[in-house]
Amino acid sequence: MSAIQIKFPALTLRAGKRAMARIRERGLRAEDIAILPGAAGGPKGLGIQGLDLALFGDWLPAVPRPRTLIGASIGSWRFAAACLPDARAGILRLGELYTSQRFARRVSMGEVSRCCMQLLDDLLEGRDQTLLSNPLYHLNIVVVKSQGRLIDDDRRALALGLSSVIGNNLIARSRLARHFERVILHDERLAPPLAPLTDFRSHFHTLSVANIRQALLASGSIPMVMEAIREIPGVGQGTFRDGGLLDYHLDLPYQSDGLVLYPHFTDRIIPGWFDKSLFWRKANNEQLQDVVLLAPSAEYLQRLPHRKLPDRTDFKRYLGDDDGRERYWRKAMLESQRLGDEFLQLADKSAIVDRLAPL
Repeated sequence: MSAIQIKFPALTLRAGKRAMARIRERGLRAEDIAILPGAAGGPKGLGIQGLDLALFGDWLPAVPRPRTLIGASIGSWRFAAACLPDARAGILRLGELYTSQRFARRVSMGEVSRCCMQLLDDLLEGRDQTLLSNPLYHLNIVVVKSQGRLIDDDRRALALGLSSVIGNNLIARSRLARHFERVILHDERLAPPLAPLTDFRSHFHTLSVANIRQALLASGSIPMVMEAIREIPGVGQGTFRDGGLLDYHLDLPYQSDGLVLYPHFTDRIIPGWFDKSLFWRKANNEQLQDVVLLAPSAEYLQRLPHRKLPDRTDFKRYLGDDDGRERYWRKAMLESQRLGDEFLQLADKSAIVDRLAPL
């Protein structure tokens, strides 16, 4: 990757307690990375493309070992792209395909779903089995199975159902069990490296050529934006939606002999999608002790157009000006090379420890 001159800290780096101690003792080494989470966040994934390119195109392949990738929504799509034979080409291709999507005013949920299906076709190009057989990465895709009014794609029913979800979540996150069950589809070669999940009813199923596309589509199927997936082969029938509804930033009980390297959009880990505005709803630091989080710094964000990463609001901001939105998103992807360049420089100089703050 060609370096871009870095004149300000582009990255914020945070670490859990055990990760901090380990890095102080021996530095951050690629051979220690066992798990990588990928959060939900839609176009925000484009905003850290340069970090993904540095990690999957340079740093991790230099020290090959089996690693678990676990993603929800765009996180699962980013990691599916990284599991293709040429990770760098896959990540770049995903960014281009996602950026090139165009939607008319009042586009239907069905049309958005069809566009996403086409995006997957263009990204995978029939290489589903190759992706699943990647010798270095074991893919895990997080989905939710919806209950009650959320089983219907009718906008009125969905609106009522989502209002109920919001109300219950305000009372307690645990009350989301009335609305969702967690489904994790994982590489058949390796079970997810997680402690028993006791917060919500959770189901584990293996990924296959028969279900990987339905799993990816379900994991990104945002209510009111896309239609739910009605059946996932090997899982069964149901109403499967965006995994970020429950596990927005993947606040999960990771278990491994290594570190959890988390390329993220922000330095805050938010448990569920409905917790975004609830600043008192915090992640469980006890289960994140091995996490090393990499995120764009405040200084970096201030220098981007609109002082933020790309996000779904840009479709409305640039309504009728798709060319303008695409220019903005491509600029954000280009600028994100700073994130990757800075990480590689810090890792090469063993300077990570000097920049770490507590998670």
